[in-house]
Order: sequence, then C-alpha cells, then structure tokens
Amino acid sequence: MVQIKDIVNQLHLDVYSGDEFLNRTVASSEISRPGLELTGYFNYYPYDRIQVLGMKEITFIEKMTTAEKTMIFKKLCNEDTPCFVIARGLSVPEELVKAANKQEIPIIQSTISTSRLSGMISNFLESQLAERVSIHGVLVEVYGLGVLIQGSSGIGKSETGLELIKKGHRLIADDRVDIYRQDERTVIGEAPKILEHLMEIRGVGIIDVMNLFGASAVRNHAHISLVVNLQDWSVDNTFDRLGSGTESIDLAHVPVPKITIPVSNGRNVATIIEVAAMNFRAKTMGYDATKKFENNLAQLIAENSENDKELDK
Repeated sequence: MVQIKDIVNQLHLDVYSGDEFLNRTVASSEISRPGLELTGYFNYYPYDRIQVLGMKEITFIEKMTTAEKTMIFKKLCNEDTPCFVIARGLSVPEELVKAANKQEIPIIQSTISTSRLSGMISNFLESQLAERVSIHGVLVEVYGLGVLIQGSSGIGKSETGLELIKKGHRLIADDRVDIYRQDERTVIGEAPKILEHLMEIRGVGIIDVMNLFGASAVRNHAHISLVVNLQDWSVDNTFDRLGSGTESIDLAHVPVPKITIPVSNGRNVATIIEVAAMNFRAKTMGYDATKKFENNLAQLIAENSENDKELDK
C-alpha cells in the first residue's frame, strides 16, 4: 500500500481539498482516466485506482448540467477510490468537491500535462509497490553504472566499496541490498532504511559514509548494470582472460551481466572494478576490445600464411 500523502510529497503536487484524508492508500499502480463513466456507464469502473482528469474530461464535464454532474460524481466517488488528480491546473468542479468530501477522498491538483502526470504517478507507484528481494552484496555507482559486488563472507566486498568511494564513486547499499524489477530489462537496487548510507568495516565498525565523505558520496538507488563476483585466486580455478565469456545472473527475474574477478595479495580490486565498468560501458556503445584482439590475431595468422607461401616458392 502507498499513502496518498507520499505521492503528494514525492511528486510535489498540490492538495486542492481533503488535506485530512491524505492517509488514504492505493494498491494499484495503474491509473484511470474516466471516459465512459462520465456518460453514465459504470459496469467496468476501476474504482480502486487513482482517477486522473485532464482537458478532455474537464471540458466534457463543463457541458453537463448540475444534476448530471452531481449524479456522475456521486458514482465516481466510491468509498475505495484513493483520490482524484486534476491535471494542467484546470478548474475543479464544485460538484466533485462536494462528493469527494462526503466520501473523504482528497483532490490533488497539478499544472503538469495529463499524460506526463499520469506517467509520473504510475512510475512512482510501480517502484513503491514492486516486490522487494534482499540479496547479499555491496552496491556502488561507478561511472554512472550500478555495480553489485558479491562474494563469500570476508573476501573484502565492503573494503573494496570503501576504496571506490574514496576514488569519487557513490555508495548505494552495503551488506544487504533490496532489489526489485522496474520492467522486463531493468532491476533497481537500494538500501534498507535501517542501513541507508552506512557501511560495516571489520576492525573499525559502522561508519556513516554521508557524514564522512559528504552527500555526493551516496545515492538512494541505482539501476544494477553489472555484477562483479569476487573469488579467491587458486590455480585450480579457471578465470576468463580474454573477456569473451558471456555470463549472467538472475536478479528479480532479470538477467544481469556478471564477471568474476580473482582476489589475491597485490591486486587492486577497486581499480580493476573501475576498468571493468569502463569496459562494460564501451561494449554497450559498440566497442569490444576482445573482438579487436581476435581480428588482429586473425590478420596476423593470414599474413604469416602468405609469408610461408612465398618462402615455399
């Protein structure tokens, strides 16, 4: 459930009437723009959704008689209707105010265009109502990319995250990351409220990153673009040396690219993660260093073959 007052505060909307009713809740991210309902057809009226009235609806209402408005708004104001939102700063019908106050329904107003306002409300509700899953790891923003650092306990995830913060990157969550699917291709990660802006460093304890490094060192959430798995180096383990492997991990039913970085004495893992993020961004922009190497190798083999043929002659 999301309270109407949270929508008002987060999206900076104005309350036209019903300030005392802002504790009403909504459980659906879908938005309703009553059209047929204004003509009297209520067979499939989605009364449990936020009702948005724009230019089309208001101009139609203005042509109705007072009796018609009273009847329609009485039906629109269901006891489970979360709120009404009037877009474009349009005038609010008095009959709607009376009917809404009777059912204790708030009326919100905004100067934003109807389509944009509907999208803003819907996106906010989707993010708040999405199912959360908690996973273990450290989430940092590196060069604008959300990088989730995972690995076994004690391998140095938090210490690596701290080093990245000192390099100018930003912390989203340490130790526990709450994730949810924004759409079929996007997964968002954020910190639980109790751990927001905090890190645990073994031997030091809990530190407040925002207090120590400033507001620019933290973010509330990020789109997880890459997963980095830290693994102890061993001669028995095989690691990708060319970067041609395509590995991914499922996060909230969204496949996310994953790379594994071996950890050993003398390796600067934070710098390697920086390079991995830059290389990942380069690949998404169409440049692949592995393919360049393979092309160079193929060209070299072809040239050597030609030289061998010349020698055979």
